[in-house]
Formats: sequence, C-alpha cells, structure tokens
Amino acid sequence: MPMRSLTLVGIIISMLTGLCLGVLVHLKNRIPAEQQSAKTINDAINQISNHYVESVSQETLSSHALKGMMQGLDEYSSFLDADEFRALQATTTGKFGGIGVQLAVVDGFITITRVTDGTPAADAGLIAQDRIIELNQHPAKGKLLTDIISELRGQPGTDVDLLIQRQDQKTPLVFKLMRAVIELTSVEGHLIAPGYGYVRIAHFQASTDDNLTQVLSQLHKQSPAGLHGLIIDLRNNPGGSLQGAVEVADQFLDTGLIVTTKGRLNSKSARYRATKGDALNGKPIAVLINGASASAAEIVAGALQDQGRAQVLGVQSFGKGSVQTLVPLTNAQALKITTAHYFTPNGHSIHDQGLTPDIVFEGSENELLEKAMNWLKSRKIDIVPGQL
Repeated sequence: MPMRSLTLVGIIISMLTGLCLGVLVHLKNRIPAEQQSAKTINDAINQISNHYVESVSQETLSSHALKGMMQGLDEYSSFLDADEFRALQATTTGKFGGIGVQLAVVDGFITITRVTDGTPAADAGLIAQDRIIELNQHPAKGKLLTDIISELRGQPGTDVDLLIQRQDQKTPLVFKLMRAVIELTSVEGHLIAPGYGYVRIAHFQASTDDNLTQVLSQLHKQSPAGLHGLIIDLRNNPGGSLQGAVEVADQFLDTGLIVTTKGRLNSKSARYRATKGDALNGKPIAVLINGASASAAEIVAGALQDQGRAQVLGVQSFGKGSVQTLVPLTNAQALKITTAHYFTPNGHSIHDQGLTPDIVFEGSENELLEKAMNWLKSRKIDIVPGQL
C-alpha cells in the first residue's frame, strides 16, 4: 500500500478513535450530571433539617419537595400522601369504609346534610342537620372538613364515637357506630314529566356505568309507553374516571368516535369508539353543563354533541382537557401525573377553553330545566308500531 494511503488510513483511525473517546467521556460526565440534581435535593433537605429554626422531619421535607416538584409541572399533577391517595381511590372506586353520611360546614359547624339508607349512620338514627360536636372524643369545630371526612373513614368493623347536637334537643346525643363498606352512587334519576326522564351524574367512577343502567331501567319501567326524551345533568360534575365517561357516552351512541387521547408515550394515546346499541333508541337527549362541569363530564358532553346525539344547554364548561394517571409510590403514597390530552370526536381540544353549549342559557336551575324540557318536547319522535 502506498505511503499516502497508509497516512490517510491512519488519520481516519485517529479521527474515529478520538470520536469514540469523546462519546465515552461525554457519557461518563453525563451520568454524574443527572445524579447531581438528586444529590442537590438531598443536600438541601439535610441542610434544612439541620439548620431550620424549628424541628422538621426529613419525611415532611421530602413530602414538601415532591409537592413542589409536581406543582411545577401543571395545575393537575400532584403528589398524594397516604390519606389523599386513599381518599382519591375511594372516590374513583366508589367504595370505602365509613358510616354513610354527607357533610358540609354550616354556620361554622360540621353538619350532616344527608344520611344514606342502609348504612351504619341510618341504622343508628343519625339525621340531616345533626351537628358533629366531637369525633372520637376530640372537638370537631375548627377542623377542616376534609380532615373530619378522613377520620370518619377507616377499616370496616372499626368503631366511631360521635357527640351530636340535634336542633330540637338541648342535651348532646352520644352515638357509637361501626364502620361498614359504603358504596357511593354517582347517578340519580327520576321522571321529570310523563315520558321524560331526568338523570344527574355527580361524578364519574368505576361503577357509574352500572349505576346509570339501573337508573335507566327504572325510568323505562315507570314509563310503560316508553321514554320520549332524557335530560342528563352534568352541572357541577368535576369529572373522574376516563373509562367511566367513555362507558356512559357509549350508552347513547350506536357507532362512531367517543374521545381521543394523545400522550408522549404510545401507551397513553388511544381512540375510544362506541359499540352497537343505544339505551334510548335514538330518542332526543338534552345535556346540561355549567362552569363547574369538567374533565370526564366534558368528554361525555363533547362526544354526544359532536356526534349530533344530544343538544347541550347551559354555559361554557370548565375546560380541563387533560388526563391524569395514578402512579403508586412506597408508603401508600402516589403521584398523579398528567399523561395525555384528550380531544372530542371532531378533534377539538377544550383545554383552558371549555365546551360551548348549543344553546347558551344563563337562567336559574329551574329555568334551564324548563328550557331543556321545551327543547325535548319539540323533538318528540312518535313510535311507529314495528319500528324502533
């Protein structure tokens, strides 16, 4: 081989060797750089733990660090401690250990607003408007409502002690209850007029589709001549389970797209389609929304609107077009991470914009119901014998 060729080969080998060494050095330096962020966080936690004016545990500091980390991503991603994770799971599944009451703060007192039939609270004789004065021998007034709810929940079979002030009695009443499995029902319904049903979906959970099926079955039984139309009330519905929303929309769609999710990972991108069958056989549907209708509620309203299956009435919805995934951590904690955005069948993203109703109406609750009823009656479809 000529000397010139040997020299050229040597230059090329040297260049390749230098390039490989450069890549190796880059990779070697990159790993410590990535680890440096974790080291900085650990150093900061140790320094705060050692020097802060008051004693604070490293567990507390780690929790604060995780909360800040997640809040820095977006407004819907968050770190959940054990209590928050347990409460969210109960909301999603619709089952938890408790006594069967709904609470609110009324005039500064933790007050029972509703008692569910067939629960320990109902069996013990608790009623709406009862005020909780003490919970397990500790004063209830001044505590956060969320803390009281968390304390009332627990393992089925465990005891809860309540001191109750009833409106018509001067002496407080003592109750000892045993927690049981409580199943939340997210769907309520009744006939609003002969042949016309009203269904309110408070939130979406794993059992919402089954709850809706049961309510619709009751409405059909109460209307021997058949339902002429249905109002689905999604006002003040904050959302919940994506799967629950898809299943509810599918109840009224015979075919077509329900929702599309798009994420950075392929596993978080999907197209959800309707399966054959319409629970109302094409009868008209009016969907009610407001500024507190969000997420899964907007998925249902958007799907029925885009597919021309329902008329949406009310005011602009909240505008939460993102999907969160729960990622369990150690110590029964979890991360709620935004993993995808969703799009209505027509490809619209309602994130930070909301869903625009077909009929914008800002009247009172009863006026909106009347507006929806008038629209349904104007769309009445007579049943022809032999046809569905």
